[in-house]
Amino acid sequence: MILVTGATGNIGSALLRQLRRNDAGPVRGLTRDAGRASFPDGIEVVEGDLARADSLKDALDGARSLFLLSGTGAEADVLDAARHAGVEHVVLVSSITVETHPHLPAARENLAVERLLEGSGMAWTVLRPTQFASNTLWWAPSIREHGVVRAPYVDVGLPTIHPADIAAVARTALTEPGHRGRTYALTGPERVTVRRQVAAIADASGREVSLVEISRQEAHRQMTSFMGDETASAVLDLMGGDVNEELLEVRDTVSRVTGSPASPFRQWAAENAAAFAAG
Repeated sequence: MILVTGATGNIGSALLRQLRRNDAGPVRGLTRDAGRASFPDGIEVVEGDLARADSLKDALDGARSLFLLSGTGAEADVLDAARHAGVEHVVLVSSITVETHPHLPAARENLAVERLLEGSGMAWTVLRPTQFASNTLWWAPSIREHGVVRAPYVDVGLPTIHPADIAAVARTALTEPGHRGRTYALTGPERVTVRRQVAAIADASGREVSLVEISRQEAHRQMTSFMGDETASAVLDLMGGDVNEELLEVRDTVSRVTGSPASPFRQWAAENAAAFAAG
């Protein structure tokens, strides 16, 4: 039995579809509200909250593999519960910032979770993806309502990754031998700038979208209102304010692990064009 947490998210939902399509055996998806979850046929739905490890008893019962995203703050308790339940292998989604920006608070937190997993006694595989293509959904309300994107660092190209490619590496690690004890840095197949992302979204959605470059200071003011000062500063560093060669590097890990090439941003834009279409 494979337990997929974050099962309604961008990575988790793609992982469920891929596991089902590849006949991976019994799969269970964790959600906080089973009544609102929509999973592929054949996926067992179970309720639980990663912030409360004591709510995971039913979810973990019989599970031998676990897909887990770092960032809940309760990972120590979750990993302890998984070990006691008999989980043998955990695939953890961490962040490439552990390598590229280890000084950032979120990177230190992700590294701490990695260390907890490595010392848990369970087998492990760690995935460290770069910026998600789905982060551009932040622009969706502005594009739908005004046909405009306001962003800083519009000509900095980052190797953005499709969440389904992260899921593909996770599926491979969960179902095929040779991936335990491995750490994989994951990127998309090319660097793509904000300017090119906006153009791809405009093309996919069939509408005109204007791009307005704003200063870091203006972007920081906007972002602080919903993510706080420290997180906004860190995100802006990763968007272009403090890039380095490690962050910019295009890696072939997705193709090496899965046997299929990583997806370009334009593919993600085409698959999600409806999110940007005018109402």
